[in-house]
Amino acid sequence: MRPALLSLLLCAACTLPGARAQPAPVPPFSAMPPGAPLAPWRIAGLPGQKLPLTQFSIQPVEGQRVLQVAAEASYGNLVLDTVGARVTGETRLQWRWTLLRGLPAADLRTKAGDDVALKVCALFDMPLDGLPLGERARMRVARSLSGEHLPAATLCYVWDRTLPVGTALPNAFSARVRYIVVSSGEAAPGAWPRIERPLAADFLRAFGAEASSVPPLLAIAVGADADNTGGRSLGLVSDIQLLP
Repeated sequence: MRPALLSLLLCAACTLPGARAQPAPVPPFSAMPPGAPLAPWRIAGLPGQKLPLTQFSIQPVEGQRVLQVAAEASYGNLVLDTVGARVTGETRLQWRWTLLRGLPAADLRTKAGDDVALKVCALFDMPLDGLPLGERARMRVARSLSGEHLPAATLCYVWDRTLPVGTALPNAFSARVRYIVVSSGEAAPGAWPRIERPLAADFLRAFGAEASSVPPLLAIAVGADADNTGGRSLGLVSDIQLLP
């Protein structure tokens, strides 16, 4: 993942929320034909990105269609805008995934190793009032330069090679991005762990020092990046659901 606030631009086209009561259904990958993922899913990189984009495609696997995520010294995310959906204490984010090839040199605790073989992220429209003064100023500058309403809080659930499940830590470049490890270990072809996360509780765990309530959800994203380590990763992700 690239330095500073640029990582926030994975939601570069998020619109200002008009807070919906409930999230709309997430368009399922299983209903898409093989090939490029269909709208409203969209691929987002960094502004002026010269790196290769992480590749996303719908592939038939074991009788069902899933999202394939392939990184090779690349950066990119597949993003679904949720237009300020309201997250309650009952909201859960659910999916299944498998890692076919990991990133041996990745280490989320360091800038040099800040790459993720597989991640599902939730992007929140957190008010800037609770941020430290320096962070607040950086966010305002980033929004001004980009002309976009960049999210102040991005929570990414990751598959990490070494960190144990349950580990929570900030991105090495920007505190606007926080990680929670939900799968751990080397590549495990054939294993499809089912992940179900309490979105509100996880947000407050990650950002509770800066926000006392859960803000609207701007987007969800799926991604992988290998730009810092120059590695290659390959993973598969099933349909993502926002429940209830």
